Amino acid sequence: MKKSIATLAIASALITLVITVNAYAKENFTPVDNKVIEIQRATLANNTHKNGYGPQSPRDLSEKEGDNPRIFGLAPDYTEMNLCNIHMHKNAEHKGGEFTKYAGNGDGTGYQTGFAYTGTLTSKEMQPTSNAICPSPHGGLKPGDTIELHYVHSTAQVQPGSTLGSCLGKSTVNPQLRVESQVFVLVNDDDALDFEELTEHSIEDDKYQAINLLNDTGTPIKYTGSTTGPSYNEQGSPFQVTWSVRPKVAKVDIESVGEWCEDNVYEEDHAHGVRNLVVNPDLLSEIK
Repeated sequence: MKKSIATLAIASALITLVITVNAYAKENFTPVDNKVIEIQRATLANNTHKNGYGPQSPRDLSEKEGDNPRIFGLAPDYTEMNLCNIHMHKNAEHKGGEFTKYAGNGDGTGYQTGFAYTGTLTSKEMQPTSNAICPSPHGGLKPGDTIELHYVHSTAQVQPGSTLGSCLGKSTVNPQLRVESQVFVLVNDDDALDFEELTEHSIEDDKYQAINLLNDTGTPIKYTGSTTGPSYNEQGSPFQVTWSVRPKVAKVDIESVGEWCEDNVYEEDHAHGVRNLVVNPDLLSEIK
């Protein structure tokens, strides 16, 4: 009986989701009801319960507790690994530091949700751009938007490329993975950081490295988790990832982000959606 009720509840939420998504047009949409997010979380809990999944991401970085029993060692320092992918998410997936403002429930599929920069910007920094920045069916980027940039690293012998597949070598099917995460706020200011410089890479000591990764945005919060993205809102991620998330937000020139979207080795042309914040203690590791 309980299973039937849960199935009906999930079906009802899916109908709501379809209606919402069909009505969605770029920035003009109606956020889904809280119940949709609640059911997605319940479905995730049901699909992962006693199935051996390790700790999941993203999470509230201020919450240190976690009851997930799967233990794996932290990956080596990123300087000892190969940079294999760089991509960004619209709004921060993690909650913490200077990005704790909830952007709302979004469209139910990971867009227009997540967490935003809590600081203030000047009217000059918020001036609209004359051209579209990283456009997509879910809307592009604009001054004042928050993004979370993921520098993905692998212990496999690989080189920078598109998607997580670029991190899995032919001779190493189970490499250790590490994500160095930096949250940015987009500003219309050519004196702000240059995104193309931030994503430059070269070979250092036989390892592919992001040579301009910031080291002045606070002590990174490190924990064990998983890959992210809205495709895991109702399914557990099977990948084990060491996370290193910087708590302070940096300002980046939005025009340089647009230029990067037009041409980069990672074949990225837009900001990805975000996964629901994972709040179930059974899916979280303990932050030490």
